[in-house]
Amino acid sequence: MRFLVTGAAGFIGYHLCSRLLEEGCWVIGIDNINDYYDVNLKWGRLHQLGINRDTVEYGKEIKSELFENFTFVQLNLEDKNIFKLFEQSTFDYVINLAAQAGVRYSLINPMAYVKSNMEGFLNVLECCRHFPVKHLVYASSSSVYGLNQKYPFSTHTNVDHPVSLYAASKKSNELMAHVYSHLYGIPTTGLRFFTVYGPWGRPDMALFMFTKSILEGKPIEIFNNGDMERDFTYIDDIIEGVFRITFHIPVTNPQWNPINPDPSSSIAPYRIYNIGNSQPVRLMDFVEALEDELNTKAQLIFKPLQPGDVIRTYADTSDLYREVGYKPNTPIRTGIRNFVAWYRSYYKI
Repeated sequence: MRFLVTGAAGFIGYHLCSRLLEEGCWVIGIDNINDYYDVNLKWGRLHQLGINRDTVEYGKEIKSELFENFTFVQLNLEDKNIFKLFEQSTFDYVINLAAQAGVRYSLINPMAYVKSNMEGFLNVLECCRHFPVKHLVYASSSSVYGLNQKYPFSTHTNVDHPVSLYAASKKSNELMAHVYSHLYGIPTTGLRFFTVYGPWGRPDMALFMFTKSILEGKPIEIFNNGDMERDFTYIDDIIEGVFRITFHIPVTNPQWNPINPDPSSSIAPYRIYNIGNSQPVRLMDFVEALEDELNTKAQLIFKPLQPGDVIRTYADTSDLYREVGYKPNTPIRTGIRNFVAWYRSYYKI
């Protein structure tokens, strides 16, 4: 089986590539390695996949020094050269994880989200149209639920009120995928990830930032005065969900009713799933668990709710369990313990 994984140097992309390689799949990974956060961390992930930083040239295929079945290409999704990659290779599955991430950064640099998340994703869809694949799986986000406060968040509920451009770009991905599923019969599945954390995680996420600040004796900012909950989902649970869904290729839903349409499916081969732990954690409980693991009390600065943020996330994963028999279940303290162990090892603390 041949896979294309976009965002291969990213947090989720790196872990997914590792899993696919362990399963014996052939993988081509692409990533533009932008400087949204520390590029050394991205190169560090690629090093684990056998990619030597010094050998990488933009647009050039680089063979892994550790895995004979892995090749890496530094490439922007919006670069038309991605069509050459599809033309030269035959992919069974495409998993699109590349995106400009971050809710708060979308308030500062909105054009980056249009270019990467929308123009880049359109290139992926066009490639899958002209060079057919068995299944296109792509990352969406729990952010699409926006102002919704009907808990738990269900994929059967409309998500028409996003509160950040990042969320709007992910909602756009779902709409674009449906068009291509409908017009060209491309099987597509969107996965709404809920607050992913774990080893090799992103430095702009709460766990990474809090750990760094606490160990350096610096205060951490607690928004909405701590009155927030997040459905923290451990990286291994995310990867297991992605892996299972990839081989669960969507088909048309014969019961789909255009008078009362279900947003999660269609008469096209199109599906949407949540992947979350389904156990929202209070932000202050999260901080307490991290303090216990670090054996250090945090200095707290309480602030109001940030623009673009939501107060609570909570995933309904009943469809995921029904379709592929999987439910994320890693306890938050286990996940934090694993992250802290990695953080201390990676930064030699």
